[in-house]
Amino acid sequence: MIKQLIRKALNTLPRPVLQHAAGILVPIAGLAYAGRGRECPVCGARLRRFMPYGYVTVREDALCPRCLSLERHRLLWMYMQRCGVAQRSFDELPRHGEVLLHIAPEACIKKPLRKAVEKAGGRYVTADLESPLADLHFDVQQIPLPDGYADVIICNHLLEHVADDRRALAELFRIMKPGGCGVMLSPVDESRAETFEDDSITDPAERTRLFGQYDHRRIYGRDYPERLRSAGFEVEIVDFAAQLTAEERTLRSVSNEKIYAVRKP
Repeated sequence: MIKQLIRKALNTLPRPVLQHAAGILVPIAGLAYAGRGRECPVCGARLRRFMPYGYVTVREDALCPRCLSLERHRLLWMYMQRCGVAQRSFDELPRHGEVLLHIAPEACIKKPLRKAVEKAGGRYVTADLESPLADLHFDVQQIPLPDGYADVIICNHLLEHVADDRRALAELFRIMKPGGCGVMLSPVDESRAETFEDDSITDPAERTRLFGQYDHRRIYGRDYPERLRSAGFEVEIVDFAAQLTAEERTLRSVSNEKIYAVRKP
């Protein structure tokens, strides 16, 4: 009963409130995890292990108590550092006045990514529907930016929340400069051939059971890359986790999800 009440409270609190509270409380609790055995590639924290995390199913060894990175964030950060995005090296993302637009920015990589972009001479711009920490505020289904605005777009774990993801993808394609690139990750259930969505399901508990979270609108299947391509993007599917050694995967506790790198012809 208590767990259900806590989960209900977490599901109803605005995301910025949760992020702010986590930014204060988690690092304090994380002091108990200091030691050796794990290393966060985002902030450099050394830990005995990462903290458990998860609203529905609790994952052990998941959350960095210093920067709040999760497995997918650490995988993405390592990928961008080593591989860049769609054949553009990390040091070139972007440079000479170019714009990197980070939508629904992950708090853990926002600061180091801004530093890297601005050091290279580029502009780092963040956008979110409601977060007061973002530079711009808009709905990705109707983006108030001109065509070809951004040279690089990073948009991760957002499309599964959007009512019309195809419209959102069309908007992201529109505002990307020809020749631009980006990373667009979403949770993908590779056991499914096709994406499953049903807006008639409104009960939060049932949505959580079917889609993984109460605020998810769909669960993507193996057709996810085709959704990206249907918007006009060229898509490269990178199994970056498979390129890491077993020791690296354990040391940094990274996810095994695929990286979806996109380009606009």
